[in-house]
Amino acid sequence: MADHHQMPALRGSTRRLLRFTAAFLKARDGQAAVEMALIATPFFMLLFGIVELSLIFLVSSSLENATAEAARTIRTGTFQNGASATQASLKTTICDAFGWMEGDCTSNLFLDVRTFASFSSVTAPNPVTGGVFNPAVLTCNAGSPGDIVVVRAYYKWPLIAPMMSEALQTLSSGATLITSTATFRNEPYTANGAPKPC
Repeated sequence: MADHHQMPALRGSTRRLLRFTAAFLKARDGQAAVEMALIATPFFMLLFGIVELSLIFLVSSSLENATAEAARTIRTGTFQNGASATQASLKTTICDAFGWMEGDCTSNLFLDVRTFASFSSVTAPNPVTGGVFNPAVLTCNAGSPGDIVVVRAYYKWPLIAPMMSEALQTLSSGATLITSTATFRNEPYTANGAPKPC
């Protein structure tokens, strides 16, 4: 008899458990939060990657234009005939043309200016050894009228996006090296004195 009275109570608690389970499965209150938690990490990684690549493209384009402007001063002899034909003044010319990045430009920019006997003999130095940038291999010689000159600008750009730093990192310091090159033959300008290294 006691067992008979416990059966309806058991059936009632089973019904309540089934109703609770059905209500729990139908509930959508935390669904948006869970979906956002699952999607947020890949979304923000993708967003930071796009921003990083955009900045690298912007720096690369700016460096290319600034290097072309500085190379023109060498090609026409304006740089060589100037009062201070030094690597620092050439760096300043590039940084002034860089515009929006002037603050970090002088500390992150490195130049290599070389003359060659022919275009076929042009070679590039490798300033990166084992992930470390070595400015000692760079030189500065703007040449004389008619000389073939190669101007290379190296800019250290610190990477911020974690996935991009693994894909683009060329320096062990967590930065990538953006390079711009201009190759030309100096115009037959009138030189003021003997050519000197800049």
